[in-house]
Amino acid sequence: MAESQLKAAQKVAVSGLKAQGTRMKVIAENLANADSAPEKPGGTPYRRQVVNFANTLNREIGARTVEVSNVSRSQADFRMKYMPNHPAANEKGYVKMPNVNPLIELNDMRESQRSYEANMQMINTVKSIMKQASEMLK
Repeated sequence: MAESQLKAAQKVAVSGLKAQGTRMKVIAENLANADSAPEKPGGTPYRRQVVNFANTLNREIGARTVEVSNVSRSQADFRMKYMPNHPAANEKGYVKMPNVNPLIELNDMRESQRSYEANMQMINTVKSIMKQASEMLK
């Protein structure tokens, strides 16, 4: 494997690390706001955010990399929770709660963590191959 191919593989893995890092930050924000209720009746609670990826051709290295194309807000319905004493409760005692499901977020976090680890392993493998090649040339 040529040095340029190894460097390209490393840059592809680094792009994956960056993308998954962004995804982890968004998931953490979703989890932090999972129980945030609005302060007054009719208020809008926190909306779940979703990271969208794009497969982009990096002409410099001649390979496709992953990038965050955007972070969008989920349009799923809000949860309704019965809390009659809450200041944001409607006339029936229900409060609109964020459309964040902690189980989905934890599953997404696990998936993101595994992808992050795979990209990190790729970087370590490339470093190892480059070190071995350097040793052979001595």
